[in-house]
Amino acid sequence: MTARGIHAGEHAPDAEDLDVEEVLALVNEGSTGSCDSAVPPPSTSPAHPPQGTPRKPDTDQHKATPWPEARAIAGRAARTGSRRAPVSVPLDSALGLVLAAPLVALSDLPSFDTSAMDGWAVAGPGPWAVREDGVLAGHARSEPLSDGEAVRIATGARVPADATGVIRSEHGRTDDKGRLHAARDVGHGQDIRPRGQECRSGDHLLPGGTLVTPAVLGLAAAAGYDTVTVVPRPRVEVLILGDELLTEGLPRDGLIRDALGPMLPSWLRALGAEVIAVRRLRDDAKTLHKAITGSTADLIVTTGGTASGPVDHVHPTLRGMGAELLVDGVKVRPGHPMLLARIKDDQHLVGLPGNPLAAISGLLTLAEPLLRTLSAHPATEPYALPLQDAVHGHPYDTRLIPAVLRGDSAVPLHYNGPAMLRGIAAADALAVVPPGGARQGQQAELIDLPWAVAGIGVCFT
Repeated sequence: MTARGIHAGEHAPDAEDLDVEEVLALVNEGSTGSCDSAVPPPSTSPAHPPQGTPRKPDTDQHKATPWPEARAIAGRAARTGSRRAPVSVPLDSALGLVLAAPLVALSDLPSFDTSAMDGWAVAGPGPWAVREDGVLAGHARSEPLSDGEAVRIATGARVPADATGVIRSEHGRTDDKGRLHAARDVGHGQDIRPRGQECRSGDHLLPGGTLVTPAVLGLAAAAGYDTVTVVPRPRVEVLILGDELLTEGLPRDGLIRDALGPMLPSWLRALGAEVIAVRRLRDDAKTLHKAITGSTADLIVTTGGTASGPVDHVHPTLRGMGAELLVDGVKVRPGHPMLLARIKDDQHLVGLPGNPLAAISGLLTLAEPLLRTLSAHPATEPYALPLQDAVHGHPYDTRLIPAVLRGDSAVPLHYNGPAMLRGIAAADALAVVPPGGARQGQQAELIDLPWAVAGIGVCFT
C-alpha cells in the first residue's frame, strides 16, 4: 500500500498495473459476487434507483443523525468534568500522549561550552603548542588554555576556559616540532556551542497540548526531565456480544469466527486508548446490564445488539439505566445502527454494529472523535483526493468505502459490504462518498487509517 506522500509528477500506476492478489480486487476490474460492490451495474429496478434519484427514507431514518453531525456530536460529547486529571509518566511511557503542561527547560542547553567538532581547542593566535593530554566528552573540566596553547578535544567535550575556538581535525596539521598550524583563519567561538545556545533554564520549550513524539522525548531528556506531565490515555472496555461467535477454529453449525475481538483492541490503541478489558458476553440482557454498570472505563464499546431484533439488548439496557442517548443511528453505510450514549458525566458507551466493516465505520464515526477529545489530541486536517473510479452512492446516506492511495488519487476497493474485511485490510483510507454517489475524478474526503499515516510500530504500541 502506498501512503499519500507520493509527489505530483511521479508515476501513479493505473488499477490494471496493480497485482489483484496483493491489492484485493480494485473497482475497475469488475466484481462478481460482492454483495456491496463499489460500482454495481446500472439498474432501473425499484431496489436500485439511478444515481441521484430521491427515495423515501426508511422508517427508522427519522431519528438517524447525518454522518458529519454525528462525528461533531461525538467530538464534543466529553464534558470538561469527564476528562481525567493529568498524570506524570516516565519518558519511555509518554510516546503518543499529549503534554498537559508546558515543557520548561530545567537547565541551560548546552549546560556548558561544548565542542561541536573533533579537533583542537586553541587560545590566541597560532601556531600553537599542543598539550600532551586531551579533552574527552564526559570528563571533568580541564585546565584553562593560555595564549598559544592547544589541546586535542572530542565532539561534545567541555571546552577549556579561555579557548578562542576549535579547529576541526581536517583543518589542522602539526609540524615536526609538534606545533599546530591552521589551514584557515580561526574565528572567535568557531565550532563551539556556547552555554545556553539552545535555551536558558526556565525557557518555555513547548506548550501544553503538544503531541509527544520521539523528538519531544529527546528534547525533554536533554532539558533535564525524567518524567513529563501528560493527559492520560482514555480507558476503554470492549464487550463482544453474540452467542454465534467462535474464538478459534473454522466456522461450523451456524457459528462464525469472531473478527472484532482480535481487531478492535489494536484499533482502539491506535486511536490513543488504553484497552483495560475485552470481554465476550452471551446474548442476555441481565449479563449486559451487569457488565455495563460494573465497568470503570471511560468508554465502553459494545459490538452487535444495536438493532431491534429479539436478542438486541443494547437499547433496552441503556433505557433501563437512564442513559442519555446522544446519537441513535447514523445516516452512513455501512454502520447505520451505531449509537453513542452518555452513561455518567465521566462515562460513555459507543454501540457498534456486529458486522465487521460496519463496526469499523462506527469506530471511526463515533469512538475516534470522542477518544480524541478525551486524550486532548488535535483533529487532523481534512483532505480530499479525486476518485480514480466512480462510486455508487446510497440514495440518502453517506458511504464509507475502503480505498488505496495511488499518487494523487484514491482508488475505491471492492469487498466493501458491511460484513467484509477484505477491502479494508488492503486499504490506506476510507473514502467519504456523499449521498447519490461520486463520479470518476470527483474530489472525495479521505479518512486515513492509522497505520497508513504513522506505521504499525508506532500506532499499536
